[in-house]
Amino acid sequence: MTALIMFLVVLFFLLLGIPVAFVFGTVSILFAYLSAELTMDVFSVLPFRIFGIMSNTTLMAVPLFIAMGLVLEKSKMAENLLMSMSALFKNVKGGLAISVVLVGAMLAASTGIVSASVVMMSVIALPLMLKAGYSKALASGTVAASGTLGQIIPPSIILIILGDVMSVSVGELFMGAVLPGLVLVGLYIAYILIYAYFKPEVAPVYENVKDLKLGEILLYVLPPLVLMTAVLGSIFAGIASPTESAAFGVVGAVFLAQINKSLNFKMLKYASLETIKLSGMIFMILIGATAFSLVFNELGGTDMVLEFFTNDIADVWIFIAFAMLSIFILGFFIDFIEISFIIVPILVPVMNAFGIDPIWFAVLVALNLQASFLTPPFGLSLFFLKGAAGDTIKTMQIYKGIIPFILLQLIALGLVIMFPNLVFAFI
Repeated sequence: MTALIMFLVVLFFLLLGIPVAFVFGTVSILFAYLSAELTMDVFSVLPFRIFGIMSNTTLMAVPLFIAMGLVLEKSKMAENLLMSMSALFKNVKGGLAISVVLVGAMLAASTGIVSASVVMMSVIALPLMLKAGYSKALASGTVAASGTLGQIIPPSIILIILGDVMSVSVGELFMGAVLPGLVLVGLYIAYILIYAYFKPEVAPVYENVKDLKLGEILLYVLPPLVLMTAVLGSIFAGIASPTESAAFGVVGAVFLAQINKSLNFKMLKYASLETIKLSGMIFMILIGATAFSLVFNELGGTDMVLEFFTNDIADVWIFIAFAMLSIFILGFFIDFIEISFIIVPILVPVMNAFGIDPIWFAVLVALNLQASFLTPPFGLSLFFLKGAAGDTIKTMQIYKGIIPFILLQLIALGLVIMFPNLVFAFI
């Protein structure tokens, strides 16, 4: 019972908006001190666990992929890609929205950083879509949903975190997420085409697209494609670890920035400082979560959850339904990092007890967490979009536009549950 109260107290303080790492650490110390079952000696192993986190070679890929994404964010790659894709789909109803989805997918495979993708697309694509006569709801929904593809399409930061939390190979997790990510992209494009066919006024043909020759399009598209292939291909082929590939990706991103003549000291300083900030935040949360799990487990929390599902319910599909529903509902209120470090470690022992494949389950969690970026009122992508768009689009128009894409994400989640081979196709 004490473990359950501890869990609820953590959720309460997170909903109040208190920084995650401080909530984890403070609540852990408070319950260890006040509990009759424990003493402060429970933290004697914490330094060893923290050292294990800091020396974890898998987690070293996180700051490297963040740096890679931030350099590419400033390299004008998104602008060039959107121009190229728009030229390819200029005669198609909804063609500009399809271009945004495809560019979002390419940015996801290049950067893996949702905030960077959403802000870039909001600044570059949103004004273009509104100028072309697109409905504000469809335009904002497309931009926000496309920007969040970095959650499921490798090299995703959340996949690296889940790989560490669930003790599975990040390389296999990347391979398992490829096809589900492409399925989601396909669902987005199908929805836009069908919607534009029956309501052409919401997504008209954009006639002011600059004509580009095939050679010019390839010039813009090939460099990021080569970088994506090199980074992900080296992982999939077993040539390099995710950390080694991430290091190569940083070098490649700097090289692309130089080609685009956007490499300068200001850009490198920005990328370095933001990498330190984001990486520091993630690792502080991870250290706090380690303290939380230490006390939670000592209070019998994991055993209580395991007994409830394996003895009281004893049905694997009820567990999967409960896990996915819990993550989806919590995604309305807290972000993906908090869910990854609070909820997922509690579910892992139950997953193992039921014999569920951890790669498949991790991809389900990643797909589900992607929705947390879009679900109001606290969807981070909605904040990024509104902040970049300003008064151009009202908040309710953003909410209206994002609902179909949330439903599409749930459909993709259902497809992966029904057809597990979508995960294992490339493994």
